Amino acid sequence: MENTAYTNIPKEKFEFADARDISHDKKLETKPRSYMRDAFSRFCKNKGSVVGACVILFLVLFAIIVPFFTQYTVAYNDTYYVVTLPKNKMFAETSFWDGCEARVDGKLTFMYYYAMGQETGHYAVKNQEFSVDEEDMYHYRLDSYHKTGMIYSNLTTQEYENLMRYQDETGRQVIYPTVRTADRPEAQQDQNNANYYYKTEGTNRTQIVYDEDGNVIPVYWTYEAGTEATDGYTSKMRIEGEDGFVGEDGKTYYYMYARRTSSGVEVRVNYYEYYIYYHSYVLQDGITEPYFLFGTTGSGQDILTCLASGARFSFIFAIVVAAVNLIFGAVYGSIEGYYGGKIDLVMERVSDILASVPSMIVITLLKLHMGGSSQILVLFIAFFITGWISMASRTRMQFYRYKNQEYVLAARTLGAKDRRIIWKHIFPNALGTLVTSCALVIPSMIFSETSLSYLGIINLSTGNITSVGTLINAGQSYLATAPYMSLFPSLFLVLLMLSFNLFGNGLRDAFNPSLRGSED
Repeated sequence: MENTAYTNIPKEKFEFADARDISHDKKLETKPRSYMRDAFSRFCKNKGSVVGACVILFLVLFAIIVPFFTQYTVAYNDTYYVVTLPKNKMFAETSFWDGCEARVDGKLTFMYYYAMGQETGHYAVKNQEFSVDEEDMYHYRLDSYHKTGMIYSNLTTQEYENLMRYQDETGRQVIYPTVRTADRPEAQQDQNNANYYYKTEGTNRTQIVYDEDGNVIPVYWTYEAGTEATDGYTSKMRIEGEDGFVGEDGKTYYYMYARRTSSGVEVRVNYYEYYIYYHSYVLQDGITEPYFLFGTTGSGQDILTCLASGARFSFIFAIVVAAVNLIFGAVYGSIEGYYGGKIDLVMERVSDILASVPSMIVITLLKLHMGGSSQILVLFIAFFITGWISMASRTRMQFYRYKNQEYVLAARTLGAKDRRIIWKHIFPNALGTLVTSCALVIPSMIFSETSLSYLGIINLSTGNITSVGTLINAGQSYLATAPYMSLFPSLFLVLLMLSFNLFGNGLRDAFNPSLRGSED
């Protein structure tokens, strides 16, 4: 039946159309964005991922820059500055990060450290400040950089003269009057401890004897004027008594600063000052004074330098392994996923066989057959043998997902070769998943390497190379007394793992083609 709904429309209902009201196709006013720029824009909108990226950048810069600016190397160690507390000069006048530890000791132990500062001015008791409680226990802060105090050192005559010249040139007192000699009954306290420059008594000769004014009684070795040869250079730096003093017998005596031995002389030196002299004047290795921002290990290594060097090694090693696994796994998985059939069946069985072999067995066998080879090479081969399998599996899965899409069929119909279809049409769609996986593989590699070195299965502490896991292992036995030894390496590892997870999640969303333009 004919529709008569619009047959009787009044003429006044019609108006002439304005040309400006007629819609036509318009030219796009926005500029086109590339795939990478679009991915970067989406990544920046994820605040958590941006924070993770910033933390990773900070850790990478820490690993790259610190080894070039620190005054120490990984190979450096000092037997006197072991388990030295972290020190930051900005907090030197506070009770935090000042290289000191809070101590509560009896008078005997406290006076041992307190007397060091009285002789040299280098205070083992910080600022010589202390308090005594009702139980006669002394509360004070012990400076771990000055608690070594004095040591005996054997020098040749020439080395002794050089040290005396250094004293006069710099005005820094290094050599102090010697005490040790076998025929002096008043100095028979601990003969190997150079800090006992005063008279002692008691069973172990450790109890201080005071004079009438409450001061310690020095037992410096003296010699009568004119009886000791002074061949060679003689330093003008002397402590009180340098001009000689008159003894009870009316004769003039001087303090002895060196004891002659068969190979030269034995001197009693303040180790803090001797450390500065030896590194700046003798070795000239750039070390100006003992200063460890993160403290030292049980073997006297600088934790800051070792951590930065270990982190740099971990980053380089993980990136190289991840890149090799990505390239090999992408090629292997592309062939599997694109051709399928018997080729996929055979190649997948090879992957299954390798994946079923425990990595610990691989590492053990490699160490047995490559015992003389580098531990780094053993670790690289072990991670490569099975590390590419996950990359290949993800690539294969993506190829099965996209290889029958319409645009792939169109490209094949137009005569595109297999190589072009694989790398130009299918692989870019799998790139987002692979990049995300690669970003997560890097912290996984670092964590695995750290775990192996922590357990002692792989030893990477050779020469100028160390590992974060080795540092954590070294601090394990000091958790109760020096927790900072494990704190800084563990903190680095925690920040690394968390930031890479956040970073990887952001990359996954940014490189996902299905989300392109969804937030515009």
